Amino acid sequence: MILFLQTDAATKATEKAADAADASLSIMDLITNSGTSGILIIAILGLLLFIAVYIFLERLFTVKAATKIDANFMNQLKSHISAGNLEAAKIQCAQSKSPVARLIEKGISRIGKPLDDINKAIENAGRLEVYKLEKGVSSLATIAGAAPMIGFLGTVVGMILAFHQMASGGGSIDIAALAGGIYTAMTTTVAGLVVGIIAYIAYNYIVVKTDKVVHTMEAKVVEFLDLLNEPV
Repeated sequence: MILFLQTDAATKATEKAADAADASLSIMDLITNSGTSGILIIAILGLLLFIAVYIFLERLFTVKAATKIDANFMNQLKSHISAGNLEAAKIQCAQSKSPVARLIEKGISRIGKPLDDINKAIENAGRLEVYKLEKGVSSLATIAGAAPMIGFLGTVVGMILAFHQMASGGGSIDIAALAGGIYTAMTTTVAGLVVGIIAYIAYNYIVVKTDKVVHTMEAKVVEFLDLLNEPV
């Protein structure tokens, strides 16, 4: 009797496991079962995800390259300027190939003019450098906002399809016929939120990193202007 109960329990456990395996769906199953409209919307979201990842990686490498500044850069620059060797200072800035170096090089080229002119020239160059650093970042913000809305559009389309199947069913509800609309509604919502969250996190991360570079640029420019104000 005990053996029979154990065998029956094992059989039921096996059946439940088999049912769970049959009921589980892969991501591809969810996509393919979401219907034509769902597949189209998910394809658009996939494209937006690819663009977001590409912009994130491209901006990440750009910002990291902008943060690379030699620790002795300002000390060497001070030595050249103090010695009156402006050409050597310009060469040092050109070899550095960083936004900070380009700003200071612009200031060096204005040495001999009033300090306000030097400061204005650096500010104009600084706006251009900030624009270069922030290039494409607004697209991440756009994707972060647009992706969930595109997903919700799929939700509305899916619900329309589901209610259309109910209305055209002649009083009887066919669950299988409703499945396509429900899959479209749920799958596109999840896909839109996932893409939106990824793009939103990527956008904020790049903005924080860019702000750090801008603050570094401002600090180095102030240090350079203080160097020009030092008594000879």
